[in-house]
Amino acid sequence: MSGSQSDTLTYVLGVLLAAGIAYFMLSPARDKDTTADIAGEKLSSAAAVLHATDYRKFKLVVKTQVSPNTARYRFELPAPHAVLGLPIGRHIQLMAVVDGKEVARSYTPTSTDNDKGFFELVVKTYPTGVISSYLDKMSIGETINVRGPRGAFAYMPNMVRSIGMVAGGTGITPMYQIIQHILDNPEDKTHVSVLFANVNEDDILLREELDKWAAEHENFDVHYVLNNPPGEWSGSVGFVTKDMLQKHMPAPADDIKILLCGPPPMVKAMGGCLGELGYTSPNIISKPVDQVFKF
Repeated sequence: MSGSQSDTLTYVLGVLLAAGIAYFMLSPARDKDTTADIAGEKLSSAAAVLHATDYRKFKLVVKTQVSPNTARYRFELPAPHAVLGLPIGRHIQLMAVVDGKEVARSYTPTSTDNDKGFFELVVKTYPTGVISSYLDKMSIGETINVRGPRGAFAYMPNMVRSIGMVAGGTGITPMYQIIQHILDNPEDKTHVSVLFANVNEDDILLREELDKWAAEHENFDVHYVLNNPPGEWSGSVGFVTKDMLQKHMPAPADDIKILLCGPPPMVKAMGGCLGELGYTSPNIISKPVDQVFKF
């Protein structure tokens, strides 16, 4: 190699070395790793972690008993600032392998994307409920398979003047998510009225939170209905009736919406009553534009 060639090679190597050092010095610090590994993917800590078709595993970190047959389950997200990424009004699908078969059920988290690093479910355990029983038997540290979002409803702030909600039992959970989102947003002026039906007083899920909101917010009220009320009871008794709907729900208008969620017989009966009261009768499969929407 001639002297000029050697000098040229030395110069090129020097330039490359300097460029490499500059790249390293100007790049973000290597010790600030804000990614989390889910199913082989690298996700930003601020990213939504749900996947529409692929199930992802989330670890149970806290289980709190809220009634003899109902618990609040907290599942950890992959990073402290990660969010589930569930639009308000939608739900997720849980899947577990039970007796060698994949079983899936839909649930609505009671948390929102304002909650970072975790999501929560409030689930009532039924003797014949496969997934609810599976959750009840889970130990801290075990994982559940989740995908989503699912569902057709999508809430937008101030989308209507008033929303009436009729919920039965665990049907309060999609309502709770929407209520929380409305009341957390001072720019959202939507008024929300809830008729919440249960069998016994102990069955009323999330009552402490609902009562607190009703006391603190002028644009929220809740009325309870029980089949078996205690001796002193200020709410209604029996099944939800047409008179109760007329009293507690916003009157039929173009700028209101009625949401229904609960046992199928109840939802069917409510749809009939609402139609008789002048609301648009619910469709078999609800669409976001419907005046009466069934979850």
